Amino acid sequence: MSAAALGAAALIAAAFVTDIRTMRIPNLLTGAGFLLGLGYHGATAGWNGAGSALAGAAAGFVPLLLLHLMKGIGAGDVKLFGALGAWLGVYETAQLLMYSILYAGAIGCIVIAASRPFARRLWTGIALFIAPGRLGMKKEVWNGWAAQGLKFPFMLAVAPAAVTLWW
Repeated sequence: MSAAALGAAALIAAAFVTDIRTMRIPNLLTGAGFLLGLGYHGATAGWNGAGSALAGAAAGFVPLLLLHLMKGIGAGDVKLFGALGAWLGVYETAQLLMYSILYAGAIGCIVIAASRPFARRLWTGIALFIAPGRLGMKKEVWNGWAAQGLKFPFMLAVAPAAVTLWW
């Protein structure tokens, strides 16, 4: 593994522990991770390295910011991917993001299958989407279902995604 990949792996490991314990990723961790990644690439490759680190940070930060604005993930995950992008660059960050989303989808399917009340709400929501008003249900039911969605730490998907990326 390269030094940059080791830096990213250390960042993922620390974020995994905090996210599992508290469902939060501290700003100190993501900020320090970003600055260390930027500093590492700036020191080893000069301005080109720093520019590459900034491009990687944007590649991780911007797509997840959109997911955060849609209430799909927490702000800590957004900042974490910005920091990971500073270590990994655009290409590896995009790959890690893709694998993470795929793993999160698989975990979400398991959560749905394991939670019968959630599965009932899901089918009700699908029925409302397909045939609104036919079931005699109001928009409030849909909004209530969406607000009660189950959550899990995104790092449960990011950690295996990183293993997949580097394997």
